[in-house]
Amino acid sequence: MTTPALRPAASAALLGFLLCGVAPAAVAQTAAVTGRGVDAAAEAGEADTNAGATVGEVTVTARRREETVQSVPLAVSVVSGDKVDATGAFNVGRLQQLTPTLQYYSSNPRNTAVNIRGLGVPFGLTSDGFEQGVGFYIDDVYNARVATATFDFLDVSRIEVLRGPQGTLYGKNTTAGAVNITTNQPTFDFEAKAEVSVGSLAFKQAKAAISGPLTDTIAARLAISTTTRRGAIYNVTSRQHVNAQDNLGVRGQILYKPSDDLAVTFAADYSRQDAECCAQIFVRTGATQRPLNRQYAALAAAQGYTVVSTNPFDRLTDVDANLNAGNKIGGASARVVWSVGPGTLTSITAWRFWDWKPENDRDFLGLSIVSKSQNPSQQDQYSQELRYNYGTERYDLVVGAFAFKQRIDTQGTEQQGPASSRWNIAPSNVLSNDPTVLDGLVAKNTQYLKNISFALFGQLSWKVTEDFTIQPGVRLNYDKKEGYYQRLVFDGQGVPVLLGQTGARRAAQLAVFTPQLSEPSFDDWNFSYDLTASYRIAPDILGYATYAKSFKSGGINQNGLPTDAAGNPILAAGAIKPEDVDHFEAGLKTQFWDRRATLNLSAFRTDIKDYQATVTNGQLGVLRGYLANAGKVRSQGFEFDFQVRPNERFTAYANGAYTDATYRKFVDAPCPPELSGGTTVAAGQTPSAPGTPGGLSPANCDISGQRLPGVSKWAFSFGAEANVPATFLGAEGEAYLGYDGSYRSNFSSNPSPSIYTWVDGYSLSNFRAGFRTPDGLNLYAWVRNAFDEDYFELLAVGPSNTGLIAGQPGDPRTWGVTLRTAF
Repeated sequence: MTTPALRPAASAALLGFLLCGVAPAAVAQTAAVTGRGVDAAAEAGEADTNAGATVGEVTVTARRREETVQSVPLAVSVVSGDKVDATGAFNVGRLQQLTPTLQYYSSNPRNTAVNIRGLGVPFGLTSDGFEQGVGFYIDDVYNARVATATFDFLDVSRIEVLRGPQGTLYGKNTTAGAVNITTNQPTFDFEAKAEVSVGSLAFKQAKAAISGPLTDTIAARLAISTTTRRGAIYNVTSRQHVNAQDNLGVRGQILYKPSDDLAVTFAADYSRQDAECCAQIFVRTGATQRPLNRQYAALAAAQGYTVVSTNPFDRLTDVDANLNAGNKIGGASARVVWSVGPGTLTSITAWRFWDWKPENDRDFLGLSIVSKSQNPSQQDQYSQELRYNYGTERYDLVVGAFAFKQRIDTQGTEQQGPASSRWNIAPSNVLSNDPTVLDGLVAKNTQYLKNISFALFGQLSWKVTEDFTIQPGVRLNYDKKEGYYQRLVFDGQGVPVLLGQTGARRAAQLAVFTPQLSEPSFDDWNFSYDLTASYRIAPDILGYATYAKSFKSGGINQNGLPTDAAGNPILAAGAIKPEDVDHFEAGLKTQFWDRRATLNLSAFRTDIKDYQATVTNGQLGVLRGYLANAGKVRSQGFEFDFQVRPNERFTAYANGAYTDATYRKFVDAPCPPELSGGTTVAAGQTPSAPGTPGGLSPANCDISGQRLPGVSKWAFSFGAEANVPATFLGAEGEAYLGYDGSYRSNFSSNPSPSIYTWVDGYSLSNFRAGFRTPDGLNLYAWVRNAFDEDYFELLAVGPSNTGLIAGQPGDPRTWGVTLRTAF
């Protein structure tokens, strides 16, 4: 495999070009927002356009008063809705190319992770029983499932990516940061916009929105979006392209404003995905410590199997199980903003639902080892938030309360196929030649989660002097989780398979699926706080420092528990401790060259005790993964955000992050595949060298000092846009050329770093060129991944520790045309 890297001639030259300031349109604008930020004025994006020959004094009202982003002591990357459209960043997966501190990984909508600075959720298969470390908000409403992040953005005004703990002004506590999406709101002036895109891979996307008054006091807005695209991977078994896109989204809002003191907004939305997805494909094999005849090459040869291609960038697969990523998300909310007495009362009442109906091929191969892997889920969540804001010349106070209730029900089916016996039973066992032993063996899982949370929070901003401000915040939080998990196992004839049953056939079946019943629970109170001090060093220079004592709620293992030697669940593993977080940050926000340039710097260190880590089990079907507490984790580094606009015809930006995220203490971690699969060492024995067939494997591994999964040490985004006056088909406007690039260094794609699952660093380059007019007409052509880089979004260890490594290739070069108009 060729290591993707920055194109020396193109990307390096462009980066130098940008840093010298001889280029154009900042895609990601750096702002600073304290607190929710969701009430910030929609003119954030407009200010950038209308700022003349300066970078722009973007105004936000995050602390319930208007102030420029450069005066608020917390860094956050802000992308306006126009930039989202212009760069094709229509979901969080593409947004990460513009915001270096954001990491996004998704093998399917349910198994999606959104992290900031390497922190948030454990990397790997998702469990319902733990909290997100990165809050995901849309119009003030908390979304408990990261699956929301897989949908197309719909009628977005702006997106904020806040870094660090966000608990003392947020409804739901978040320890790593928040992704805050603000949509365009109903207007009392008529407006409408529409957009159509077509491109390679049969890409078709259409968006439309209309807004205006219904009466003098009522306004409404309706937005719709649809996206379809052929998959980039071809399945030779089904003769279909897989990993396609088939998305539909609609949102309606009604604003009732009887006076200047009261505004009530009712909103409802619905999004649907219905694509043949998601396949991970053969990447490579690596030696494990299993006996040689139980590793991939021997097992495949024993069944006369040859994978369709050993080059993952041929983008071919032969998986034989059904694939589906049926995903539906929606809900309704009511938001009331009421001027009461000297302050403002805000109430947000919301209900959200999530229905997930998947079908997967968990063996990643054209052999019918796993014939079914289906775990449909249904979620309902209810939330209520109240906030009161009060401000004077020297003080700004926000106090609030938050209540949250969630229920998730899951019904799972995991079934073995006719190739399972030879794959999973040792060749020395005569039963390995009898396909009926495991063919049809099925585990039926029933589980539910009940989750409630309550919180009181507040933050005070005290202007001690004209230049010096201190800002303390506090939060009191209660969480309770109750779970239920039952696995019933049946053989191919429908006869129950039970613990304690004897016989060679039953022993072979119980080694694959073990019946289990558990009812884990957790509840706890937590108190957290933070303190920020800021000082105006000069009119355009602000320094700040923050300390936050935060936490992430404890959780439960909702997908089953590890078992003892007799096959019984280890009940002590049912609950996991809360994460205990100490966060330090300091930053400097500057503007210079008559405010034509902005440079913001931040340095951070986050220490976490009892980090919630994913632990994987090497045996197929026994337990795919569960949560456990690692000892200590640390993420530290620095970030910069730079913009320059020497005149109205040129804009350039460069953002970067260095993140050193490591396990500081994790002495009993699961071992990587090269150290797994052999006979467990006994007292006085020494483990074999990595990848020794039939060797001795350690019971667990000390991975202290090694890097956390999913985070690159270096990540950059950079771009430019230039425009010139032009006339096209009789219309006056401007022609423009834009470039947006990103780079990230290598990262580990396994909870315990493995020599087989490092994803090489890669760079992506996107170009666009077009013509636009002041009244909203915009016609442009675009190309993404212009240099057709081969790269992986993630790698995964195949089941049974046979040495199989599967992966998800990133998109190849795509191109298309977009026409946008506004009325």
